[in-house]
Amino acid sequence: MGESTVTPLEGRDQALPDPVTAAPRQRRLHRLRSPRRPRLWFEILLVGVSYWTYSLVRNAVPEQRSEALRNADWIWRVEHSLGIAFEESVNHTVNSVTWLIVGMNYYYATLHFIVTLTVLVWIYRSHPGRYAATRLVLFATTGVALVGYYLYPLAPPRLMPGADFVDTVMVHQTWGSMASGDLKHMSNQYAAMPSMHIGWSVWCGLTVFALAKLPWVRILGLLYPTATLVVIVATANHFWLDAVGGVLCLAFGFAVARVWYGALPYALPRRVPPKGQGRPLLPTKA
Repeated sequence: MGESTVTPLEGRDQALPDPVTAAPRQRRLHRLRSPRRPRLWFEILLVGVSYWTYSLVRNAVPEQRSEALRNADWIWRVEHSLGIAFEESVNHTVNSVTWLIVGMNYYYATLHFIVTLTVLVWIYRSHPGRYAATRLVLFATTGVALVGYYLYPLAPPRLMPGADFVDTVMVHQTWGSMASGDLKHMSNQYAAMPSMHIGWSVWCGLTVFALAKLPWVRILGLLYPTATLVVIVATANHFWLDAVGGVLCLAFGFAVARVWYGALPYALPRRVPPKGQGRPLLPTKA
């Protein structure tokens, strides 16, 4: 009488996660994937080292001149078949206006860096909660571009033998291009696909359009990659299809950020909530 029934515990330990290891691991992953307030010294060091590494790797890729020229010829023929082979006409038309093409030469050599760094600083100051995710998009985009340079060497239009493209930096003796003049030996001449001028400028444009409040600033954000596309073609540094490659790399960058943070960068909180406050970024299992 009064016998108690004892439920066997066999198998229950296998059904439950180990509380000693599972919880800390989940918390560490959650911390890594949650927005944190960026530290200025770390960001300056990270951006500087990252760009140095990118330049080192990009220029270390074998130039593979013969293959790069074959690929350029193939792309030129594909664009002709698609009816979009306008690069030569744009190059000659803009080159006939000296002040315009000289301005585009300097645009190509400088704004690529100035605008990108300016947007990074702006996000760091005004949208710290979105900074890390937006920076990850840029870094992942640039990283996958290095793979493209290695797997698909491509000569820019200005280096195609037998073509009638004008190397506008050489003709007008403007400063700043790592692809012409005395500086050309410091840069891989056959890394035109994908175009990071387009990848970075579209990143800048989308970021400004998504986060800026003033309508005219948002419009400028959209005009910047459009102007960059005209510049890279007019200076004979890229084909149209190089720009497509740059956009595809950017799409990869956004996908990486979306997977890691669980949301697109622009949908994250603008400010980083104080520790112990605010909702967690990622849903946690009960």
